Amino acid sequence: MKKIARKKHLEMRLQSIPSHPNPKVGLEQYTTPSVIASDLIWNAYSLGDVENKDVVDLGCGTGIFAIGSALMGANSSIGVDVDDDSINLANGVKDKLDLPNLNFIASDIDDFNESMNVDTVFQNPPFGSQKNADSGQDLKFVQKAIGLNCEVIYSFHMQSTEEFLIKYYDDNGLEITHIFRYEFPIPKIYDFHTKEKQNVDVIVIRAILK
Repeated sequence: MKKIARKKHLEMRLQSIPSHPNPKVGLEQYTTPSVIASDLIWNAYSLGDVENKDVVDLGCGTGIFAIGSALMGANSSIGVDVDDDSINLANGVKDKLDLPNLNFIASDIDDFNESMNVDTVFQNPPFGSQKNADSGQDLKFVQKAIGLNCEVIYSFHMQSTEEFLIKYYDDNGLEITHIFRYEFPIPKIYDFHTKEKQNVDVIVIRAILK
């Protein structure tokens, strides 16, 4: 497969990934826009965190970060999600792209094998954009990433929790090297949504183990 040379080309490839076929409110499932995913993956690639690396996308949904990492030359790229519908869709995309370095696993992150080799973790977990969402789910993902003994973590969080997160990461042996900022569009996909779209300010923290 021809190597992707521009971020825009990566975004165009990721645009072809379908949205969640049956989004589940309890999992706070929202599709990451291709413009955000491509920007983050391109930055990670530029920092040496993707090409020839073993990448894991925790809570991968339909697999946009796992697929993008595979397209950008990851040695291996694995997407993990508890939702069978999402994994089935991601596997369908994988079959069309014919990427031998890409795999998907249907599993709760608690049950995901921690003995494997992992260099880079991407994760866009439930980060509390819903008023009634369970708090702390994103921190559970951070702890899992630490348990994988990876070199670097890219994790989505609500921007409003930034001050708390800086201390939390430091207290848990992580050094924050970059913070990326995005407006994340939340579309009207659940019955309780009253607006066609709501933009939520999020951050993605890049952190390394101290």
